[in-house]
Amino acid sequence: MQTGMHRYHLLERVIYGRPAVEAIAQEVEAAGVSRVFLTTNRSLGGPGGLAAGIAAGLRDRCVGTYAGITAHSPRESVIAGAAQARAAGADLLVAVGGGSVIDATKLMLACLWHGLTRTEELDAYRGTRGADPSRRPKGMENATRMFAVPTTFSAAEFTHIAGVTDTQRRAKEGFGHALFTPQVVVLDPAATLPTPLDLLLSTGMKAVDHAVERLCALSTTPFSDAVSSQALTLLARALPAIKSAPQDLDARLEGQLGMWLSISGSATGVGVGVSHAIGHTLGGSYGVPHGVTSCVTLPSSLRWNASANLNRQREVSRLMGKPEALAADLVADLVKQLGLPARLRDVGIRREDFQAIADHTMHDAPVRTNPRKIERSSDIVEILELAW
Repeated sequence: MQTGMHRYHLLERVIYGRPAVEAIAQEVEAAGVSRVFLTTNRSLGGPGGLAAGIAAGLRDRCVGTYAGITAHSPRESVIAGAAQARAAGADLLVAVGGGSVIDATKLMLACLWHGLTRTEELDAYRGTRGADPSRRPKGMENATRMFAVPTTFSAAEFTHIAGVTDTQRRAKEGFGHALFTPQVVVLDPAATLPTPLDLLLSTGMKAVDHAVERLCALSTTPFSDAVSSQALTLLARALPAIKSAPQDLDARLEGQLGMWLSISGSATGVGVGVSHAIGHTLGGSYGVPHGVTSCVTLPSSLRWNASANLNRQREVSRLMGKPEALAADLVADLVKQLGLPARLRDVGIRREDFQAIADHTMHDAPVRTNPRKIERSSDIVEILELAW
């Protein structure tokens, strides 16, 4: 008899297909908060940017905007943003942007809760184990929370984990807390229009990675299989459609819905594998954008894992419309169709970096949930060679 647990994250509402300016204003009013602080990046926070539009829609409820969040959510951005939100007396943060913005904002919440003002103070809160996303911590009923308006397909807004970079150590680190999960997520396809097309499509490949690695896990659940299957179906259709017709809002919404479903299998405890693990190293230590890491690592990870999970990979092929083809080939073909980088050498990784990448990746949690057992760093070097 199968046993397990489904954890419902402390996310109250997902609003999709509506303008973000309108939806955020209504949700802020319903929440009864009066001092809303926006977090974003430079491009979205400038005149005419999406964050500026949301701020205008909030009128006097908006008490400020921090637009200094950069790629990979550096600790420095977290501390600086939290300082401005604290000075503004914020009672709600609204993250407007991609995964870097959303993850940085999650950790800003911890800075507000605990009065953290220096990057080194974040060390005490590092780690994700024991951060049960379904249990509201006692004594935090009135804790400052966040809303999110994503502009990419990273799916950061649907998790309780924040990936933040320690720039001194050149390492991406995980921080987890149940209340990091946004209360409200607004999926407005028009919000993705300012995002550079290659960036949007590459984060779509990260969503494909979420779905495929869970579909290919050796221990799955009916819920995870259901949402991951539908996610892959939607994404395999939506991403090429966006590439060919970038202004197609229906295709963009389909991509957003696929992205949402792609991460949902994690609620049942089904883990991802070595593609994600290597991607964490390439992103945190080598500056490769996270979506691009999936373009490069997922096909080679599928090839290396095939001896352990070929039947599961055949389901991926079926969902992608070519049951007779290898899943690795189909994913690689999708990357090529989208015009994205496909090899490690395309993103500036050198072969002499392989051992250091492998050694670092061995400490990453998804290594332990990979379908084919990874026993030593040389196994990861083999995957890197396949991706070269």
